[in-house]
Amino acid sequence: MEYNSQRNQMVIPEYGRMIQKMIEFAMTIEDRDERNRCAKSIVKTMGDMTPQMREIEDYNHTLWDHLFLISGFQLDVDSPYPIPSSETLTKKPLILKYPNKKMRFRHYGKTLEQMILKATEIDAVNERNALTVVLGNFMKASYLKWNGNSVTDEMISTHIKDISEGKLALPPGTKLTVNESVEKQIPYKGQTMIGRAKKKKRKTRF
Repeated sequence: MEYNSQRNQMVIPEYGRMIQKMIEFAMTIEDRDERNRCAKSIVKTMGDMTPQMREIEDYNHTLWDHLFLISGFQLDVDSPYPIPSSETLTKKPLILKYPNKKMRFRHYGKTLEQMILKATEIDAVNERNALTVVLGNFMKASYLKWNGNSVTDEMISTHIKDISEGKLALPPGTKLTVNESVEKQIPYKGQTMIGRAKKKKRKTRF
């Protein structure tokens, strides 16, 4: 009896041991035409075993890449796609650079701050004021949703000034509004969304 511990390590376990053995057998075929036919048959079998991969763009290309990966890039066949190398498939992805700038008003989010700074670049006064009111309505809804306390329009205007470094402010006499869909999500007064979620979780325990 042959135990798994005595067999070669699985390169891509999702395809199973049989696919790996089929590829290893294809590598022993000396006739190139027969080896090509065998490789195409293996790729078709791999596709039948993983129908979920059809949702991936150009999934057939991925199957051929997996074929070469499982063979240790030693299978010599004619691929319909550029044959990858071990460096292209095993190289580490680039490290993403995350912004280090701290947000003063975290409940508004980074995107809101960027939108306010972008609004300061608008030259047309009417357009800039209209956008400022829209942003103010969003900020008021966000404040109420996450803090659960009342907030004045003057406070929102102050926050806009702080974020824009004094370049933006709500037009005089502006009355900010919160639509009904947002009002339904606003927690009880004095209770944050996180606190409300914890309370709901406690009630559902058995």
